Amino acid sequence: MGNRVARDDFEWVYTDQPHADRRKEILAKYPEIKSLMGPDPRLKWIVCMMVTIQFLAFYLVKDLDWKWVLFWTYAFGSCVNHSMTLAIHELSHNTAFGNHKAMRNRWFAIFANLPIGLPYSASFKRYHLDHHRYLGGDGVDVDIPTEFEGWFFCTRFRKFVWIILQPLFYAVRPLLINPKPISQLELINLAVQFAFNAALYWLWGAKPMFYMLAGSMLGMGLHPISGHFIAEHYMFLKGHETYSYYGSLNLLTFNVGYHNEHHDFPSIPGRRLPLVKKIAAEYYDGLPQYTSWVKKAEGGGQTRVSESQRCKALQQPHLCQLKVFCTRTGALIPTWSCRLML
Repeated sequence: MGNRVARDDFEWVYTDQPHADRRKEILAKYPEIKSLMGPDPRLKWIVCMMVTIQFLAFYLVKDLDWKWVLFWTYAFGSCVNHSMTLAIHELSHNTAFGNHKAMRNRWFAIFANLPIGLPYSASFKRYHLDHHRYLGGDGVDVDIPTEFEGWFFCTRFRKFVWIILQPLFYAVRPLLINPKPISQLELINLAVQFAFNAALYWLWGAKPMFYMLAGSMLGMGLHPISGHFIAEHYMFLKGHETYSYYGSLNLLTFNVGYHNEHHDFPSIPGRRLPLVKKIAAEYYDGLPQYTSWVKKAEGGGQTRVSESQRCKALQQPHLCQLKVFCTRTGALIPTWSCRLML
């Protein structure tokens, strides 16, 4: 439990991310992919349905015993709220109303933010664009953990704690790495969310508030769906910095598992990303990929063999995923401009 990792620094590289070049190649070979760009007319109705479901859940949990509030918070509320954060991710790319109606996407994201309880949709938009534009850029991409995180969370137990507290670090890290002036939309997001939280507490009491806030914290922390936070960019194989997952959890996460495809074509809605992989299969089938967010990754050719050999050598196949995420990633730092050695 207390074993420290051998790696104590980032791996620094000075080459561009591969997504822009791959996008140019794919569009040159398959120009029909451009037809997949543009808003997804279903998205706004799916978000409205999810918000309605959570409003109904707030009403239903108000009279439950606390043990059942705890159960439904983790079993249901955390799943829906995590899914809602990924709906807001979709909205940050203007996939509900299109780029020509960008502000409608911003206002709708504030509405989607309501059942999450934590006002973050406006800020997420600002920082997430940096994540795409300067993926892994030191001091710019706030998805990269701080030096303190890499130094302190260096044992299995501490990394377990880091995963539990992941929502806290995602909230605080931008203020430390790349603080930006507060925008008017962020203030509106804050005011609307706090007004909603106060109304919810006044109408139905503490249990719906707990269900909402704890559901968001648990759903983004120690939860199977949260595996995508680590799977997307934490270096699993040297030379590969973004990883896709094609399993069933994509049904709950707006296909965020198609992450190579998403970074190649961020303007394509999540619902259409499987078509990107289908059309340009030769660009994606050979890349290392995850078959599960709670199991080890796989890849084509010798990649799969080397991973099998490493897990076999560990003599602990049930810990392969922990080894992939912890031991092999050193201080749990994602890749690109600063990557961890294996």
